[in-house]
Amino acid sequence: MRGLKEKRVLITGGATGIGAATAARFLEEGSRVVVLDCDDEGCRRIKKELPGLAGTICADVSNKEEVDRAFQELDGLLKGLNVLINNAGISLRKPFVDITLDDWCRVMDVNLKGVFYVAQQAARLMDEGEGGVILNMGSTNALVGSHYYASYNASKAGVVELSRSMALELAPKIRVNVVCPGFILTVMQKAEYTPKMLRTCEGKVPLGRLGSPDEVSALFAFLASDDAKFITGQYFVIDGGEIAGGLASQK
Repeated sequence: MRGLKEKRVLITGGATGIGAATAARFLEEGSRVVVLDCDDEGCRRIKKELPGLAGTICADVSNKEEVDRAFQELDGLLKGLNVLINNAGISLRKPFVDITLDDWCRVMDVNLKGVFYVAQQAARLMDEGEGGVILNMGSTNALVGSHYYASYNASKAGVVELSRSMALELAPKIRVNVVCPGFILTVMQKAEYTPKMLRTCEGKVPLGRLGSPDEVSALFAFLASDDAKFITGQYFVIDGGEIAGGLASQK
């Protein structure tokens, strides 16, 4: 992709799954990459797996004080920021009537408040510099209803509208977009779904398979690059055709 070499990139939730694949992709593009994750062991592991990283930061995006501290640490590692991949998130599979207040708040704290905390700090840093790109992690669950994920669905719908508002306010210096994956085979997906459930998911995808983290990372790389410099305020679905026929809403 054009324009990614030497770009300073922060990836939240970057120790595993889509975040780790995205870190690897930006390193391939010649970017300077820092991974932020709440899992200290995961940070140590990804640093060994990707020795080209500029650094790792252990912090919980749902905690504003930790985010503030993380950006102080980031300044020492990168001396500025060009690209934020706001990827950190959690999900909870539970019937709506069984969701507790603690369940609801935890999902919202990470998936929506965490995106807000990190994006706000990144926007201020980019505005002080030469501008940049903020890419927030959404989901097809933000766009169509699905069973047993009410808190997750609501949080991701909030990310889409937050991002569109950010794009309006931060233009023209900062571009903001959302990536909305469908069924992607990640550690989180495997933890929540049985093999039978995963086969059912495959049956909902017109392309006949689940997506891979590498495919999502390629979309992040494109949207961060100069090839996408006239794109802002949009959400991009990467789902193998899943929601084209409303398949996601089926049990």
